[in-house]
Amino acid sequence: MSDVGRWLFRGGYLAMLLFLVAPIVVVVGTSLNAAPAVTFPPDTVSTRWYAALLADADWTRAIGNSLVTATATSIFATALGVMGALGIRQLNSGLRTAVSGLAVVPLLVPGVVLGVTLLVFFSEFGVQQQPWTIVFAHSLWATPLTFSVMRATFSRFDWDLRDAANDLGAGPFRAFREVVGPNILPGLAAAALIAFVVSLQEFVMTLFLSGRNSRTVPVEAWFSLRNSLDPLVSVTSTLLVVAVLAMIAAGAAAVGLDRIASDT
Repeated sequence: MSDVGRWLFRGGYLAMLLFLVAPIVVVVGTSLNAAPAVTFPPDTVSTRWYAALLADADWTRAIGNSLVTATATSIFATALGVMGALGIRQLNSGLRTAVSGLAVVPLLVPGVVLGVTLLVFFSEFGVQQQPWTIVFAHSLWATPLTFSVMRATFSRFDWDLRDAANDLGAGPFRAFREVVGPNILPGLAAAALIAFVVSLQEFVMTLFLSGRNSRTVPVEAWFSLRNSLDPLVSVTSTLLVVAVLAMIAAGAAAVGLDRIASDT
């Protein structure tokens, strides 16, 4: 590649990076604006809206709902992804391909269709607007992703290690806990993080399934923005971005960012 081409490539890469980071910078900047209007750049830097957030019962409840829902979805979807990826190893190549294709079907269904369908289904049993129904809905989109991550992770695992553990007397659960689990930890971390982020930002299905006391941050933001541009939307968005970055940093410190990236 010539020097001109190399610099053009770097310039395009930098422009794309700035394009992705710019909205986050704007959101953080507007959250620190002392004025009641959402403007950027801020006229005066202040944390008054962060204090106002702590005093707002609706927003603090929405943040708690989002974190609880995302955590539950992460655990549930990752467990399903692990079990699914383990299960298809016993199938022949044709069935394995068919099951893998069916597993990603929920990702192809529009969220509004899933939301309406799940609302009608749960209403038949009188359990609509329950927090666990939102976890179930989010898992429909998160599980195909965790399944794909765990398939890739298991494809790189040396199963002779598991067989050796079984030969030495370890049962299936002990072999998985003491031999398989530690070796696939980066894949588990990546799958759990993806499921957490999917749940944290999901809006359409949650809008249909949530009630006043089970709204998550995206739904609460939607109701807030119907009336006016509220600085609290920027504050909660900033806090969620910080939460995701903190999770990535924790995962990188625990198992290494390179290993997480290689398993996704």
